[in-house]
Amino acid sequence: MTSERVCKLIHLPGLTEYTEAWDLQRRLAADRADGTVPDDVLLLLEHPRVITLGRSSSDSNLLASPDLLRQRGVEVHEVERGGDVTYHGPGQLVGYPIIDLGRHKQDLHWYLRQLEEVLIRGLRDFGIVGRRIEGYTGVWVENRKIASIGVHVTRWVTYHGFALNASTNLTDFELIVPCGIDAVQMTSIAKETGQPCDITAVVDRVAVSFGDVFDLAMQPSDLQSLS
Repeated sequence: MTSERVCKLIHLPGLTEYTEAWDLQRRLAADRADGTVPDDVLLLLEHPRVITLGRSSSDSNLLASPDLLRQRGVEVHEVERGGDVTYHGPGQLVGYPIIDLGRHKQDLHWYLRQLEEVLIRGLRDFGIVGRRIEGYTGVWVENRKIASIGVHVTRWVTYHGFALNASTNLTDFELIVPCGIDAVQMTSIAKETGQPCDITAVVDRVAVSFGDVFDLAMQPSDLQSLS
């Protein structure tokens, strides 16, 4: 049975600058909380190379000097999401759910586990067995981390979200201690399968699993329709 609750699915093509997506999330979250945006929203996109520092970040987990980051064209932003330091870049699917937990469950731990379930189910279609590791947030393949999660909630409306490595350049993670976890090994769909990974296929699978896990009817849309 199809859910009567709708989630607007917005896939932004190309690379979206981090600050542009950040501003967009905050506007949508405020409008969702006010009821101006009547439905939940899932933004799916890719960023240029950027490092973000969450509320729990330690300076020691940013390994590269400012000069090296400038040379490599990597921006750095301090943000209000939970978690430590993380990296975004081309070939990584970033998802920003703008959902009203008042219409789901007002429980942040439940929400984090639901996001992990979305990614675990999405990975199955690529023949990858994703799993949780107790005490950490995110998704692993055996002991290799393939997806990171960091969220923020205002008036029980979520923003920030998850990052799933599809065909990401994994050497860029050497600039940081990913999520503040010492000696963590990062992986990607392409690395695990040994095959090229089309980001569009990942978008499709994650959108389906998101709708299934949150019991939402996914409705492809665009930003103009939300105005």
